[in-house]
Amino acid sequence: MKNEKKIKKALLVIDMLRDFLEPEGALFCGEKARSIIPFVAKQIEAFRQSGDPVIFICDSHRPNDPEFDLFKPHCIKGTKGAEIIPELPVARGDIIVRKSRYSAFYKTKLGDILKMRRISEVYVTGVCTSICVMDTVGDLRNRDYKVYVFRRGVADFDPQAHRFALKRMDKIYGAKII
Repeated sequence: MKNEKKIKKALLVIDMLRDFLEPEGALFCGEKARSIIPFVAKQIEAFRQSGDPVIFICDSHRPNDPEFDLFKPHCIKGTKGAEIIPELPVARGDIIVRKSRYSAFYKTKLGDILKMRRISEVYVTGVCTSICVMDTVGDLRNRDYKVYVFRRGVADFDPQAHRFALKRMDKIYGAKII
């Protein structure tokens, strides 16, 4: 009997938060972004069923965050806007990583979590394709992970930036857009 090495995979659910996905949210990404919610929910359930980790990546800012020089205040720690949308409830065993910059690796424990669990493939969903999704995918590829981005599982408030980000992640980073 061969000693087959099981591929370990994880699902990242990036910034599926009230401030981005609810019409009254500080940086509502629009109905196109809301349309990915059922697909993301199906992926979450599939990963849970297979025993692979689901990692929620959540924007979490201080009230005076320097990012607010570029974007209006959003996802401030402790506010309703920083909560994961109710359509994607967190289950026991899911992991939450809070971030304060575009990449989910900047001053977080995401790298340690992936290493500890010996993850080799990372599947990505979430918003915004051209900002936090793309920067996180770039950092995953810089760490030599195989990365798969669900085309139906990402969205952006800017359709042109969304298309550019998908193309860049494919052609420059080498992520597979599926």
